[in-house]
Amino acid sequence: MSHRPDPEMNSVHSVKILLCYILDKLNRTVTEEQLRLISEDSGVISYFFFSDALEELIANGSVEVTEEDGRRIISITEKGRLGSEYFNRYIPLVFRKKLLHSAFSFFVREENEGMCSCDISDNEDGSTVSFRLRDGNTELISMSFYAPDHSQAELISEKIKANPMGAYKNILEYLLNNQAEKIDVEKYL
Repeated sequence: MSHRPDPEMNSVHSVKILLCYILDKLNRTVTEEQLRLISEDSGVISYFFFSDALEELIANGSVEVTEEDGRRIISITEKGRLGSEYFNRYIPLVFRKKLLHSAFSFFVREENEGMCSCDISDNEDGSTVSFRLRDGNTELISMSFYAPDHSQAELISEKIKANPMGAYKNILEYLLNNQAEKIDVEKYL
């Protein structure tokens, strides 16, 4: 069985529709860099089509660019929104789903990185993963895990970063349900 690469949008026109579609669906502030990373991560849009499509969308007034803290913020205009609503049906659902999934995953990762820190320090016995989770100004958890080597420490760190709130909830649930170990004295009689 041969592995074929994922198909991608191969026209600037299609990419313009997809970019307007994702900006409309996200309904939030998006920087040009974030939009580029989302597009590339989806595997649907190549960098070259992205750049050309974005330039054309800016030129025709479908999106507007504002500067904020040295970053280019991309916003959809009413013209872009109407175009997305009318033309998005010409883009196969699989491409729209991949792009939406990429966008939602991107912002979840970004949010997780802002609330969670995992640091790895190596020592003579192995490695230590220090994990800290914050919710605003409140520190929810701060703990360290031992790992026998650096590669296992990296795996622990990756698993925590993938879903830090889930890791916190699982640890908390375990602690709340933990009971003293039952000792079977019968075997000593």
